[in-house]
Amino acid sequence: MEDYYAMEDDVRRELIDGTFYDMASPGAVHQILLLELAVALRAYINKKKGKCRVMMAPFDVQLDQDNRTMVQPDLMVVCRPEILTPKKCFGAPDLVIEILSSSTASRDLILKLGKYQRAGVKEYWLVDPKQKRVMVYADLPELNPVVYAFTDTIPVGLWEGDCALDFAEISAGIQKLRAAWV
Repeated sequence: MEDYYAMEDDVRRELIDGTFYDMASPGAVHQILLLELAVALRAYINKKKGKCRVMMAPFDVQLDQDNRTMVQPDLMVVCRPEILTPKKCFGAPDLVIEILSSSTASRDLILKLGKYQRAGVKEYWLVDPKQKRVMVYADLPELNPVVYAFTDTIPVGLWEGDCALDFAEISAGIQKLRAAWV
């Protein structure tokens, strides 16, 4: 872990099972999705006067509570404030959302899925902007995702579906941005 904290602050990396992985800067579509998801989740928590916290990358998660794994999920919800410290989350968040990119897709789909499952993450979402779909792994360790389109409203299992995110609304900003690029 000393090697992890000795890195330069402007270099984004994750440490998974003792191996460092470089992380590229996210693009515009990634950032729009991240912000819209965070705002929607935070609005729900505020409305319900909940104790959960929404955290966005870069924020360290010492997932296995050991010195071999430090990840930075794109977005997470932590409902146990005792696992949050000023510098990191020490243990498994309740909900993790990763937005797939060409540089991280295989790691998010395989390596991190297994890590999150073993660490006790309750729900894991993989948002795929290229395929315009969201794969939801609820009730981990079950490994059969429910796949939704960007036109669907997706229930958040963490709150037993009381919170649902309208991906048509969330992805509307992406369509406007893509139209501007043409």
